Amino acid sequence: MNTKVNLCGIELDNPVIPASGTFGFGYEFAEIYDINVLGTFSFKGTTLEPRFGNPTPRIAECTAGMINAVGLQNPGVEKVISEELPKLKKCFHKPVMANISGFSVEQYVETCRLLDAESQVGWLEVNVSCPNVHGGGMSFGTNPQAAAEVTAAVKKVTRKPVIIKLSPNVTDIVSIAKACEDAGADGISLINTLLGMRIDLKRKKPVIANVMGGFSGPAIFPVAVRMVYQVSGAVKIPVIGMGGVSSAKDVIEMMMAGATAVQVGAMNLVNPFACKDIIEQLPVEMAKLGIENLSDIKRV
Repeated sequence: MNTKVNLCGIELDNPVIPASGTFGFGYEFAEIYDINVLGTFSFKGTTLEPRFGNPTPRIAECTAGMINAVGLQNPGVEKVISEELPKLKKCFHKPVMANISGFSVEQYVETCRLLDAESQVGWLEVNVSCPNVHGGGMSFGTNPQAAAEVTAAVKKVTRKPVIIKLSPNVTDIVSIAKACEDAGADGISLINTLLGMRIDLKRKKPVIANVMGGFSGPAIFPVAVRMVYQVSGAVKIPVIGMGGVSSAKDVIEMMMAGATAVQVGAMNLVNPFACKDIIEQLPVEMAKLGIENLSDIKRV
């Protein structure tokens, strides 16, 4: 069975990619298994300046999923380059996906420019789900023009593939994906978390200090499949599917919806071996379905 796929001109041994924010910078997981079995992984969302993140509590459990409002806690791009990437280099010998966030176009541009120069970085995954501080607080990803503006600006300072990560908290995800493609995006990543909330009945207050947070886990999988299907049918660039993926079957279903590669998020927090288990199970599921090459899967 051949599990290889090609993502924006770079060959992956398999399409399984731990999603940003669920795998840190990789080396913690490298202590429990050889992370080189992964296609690649998307490292922790990185901003220009260090961020402490949101107040605690930041996590709330819910049926078939979880809500988190970590708030992009990270050491800032300079520390990522000087400290995190050298540590990663010792245990991961493939190109890594850099996940980048920002609160203005200028911040996205500078962070992408710095990470584009790093030899370890294969792709830049630009998360446009962040609040636009100069645009009234709405995220860049909720507006086609704003998403396109970030895409075009980043493309001017980078040579590596730029993959735009979209928020599902919109009415028309296709128009936003197409605007990014028209602005030069090399790929689309979706979906980021849905917006969710839990209330503590005894305290009569929201469970999360931030009130609302990102809802992820198996419960959102059908929404993710639907959006991947819609976007992959509307753009010509590769789509990375994610959202509630928890098994090898889910990976194949995402690819049948049109995904070239598939990210696994919340399951890494439930089972640290989730991606390794999925990769090992992929050939078994392929055999059951008569699939010789994963790259031959066609959108249904």
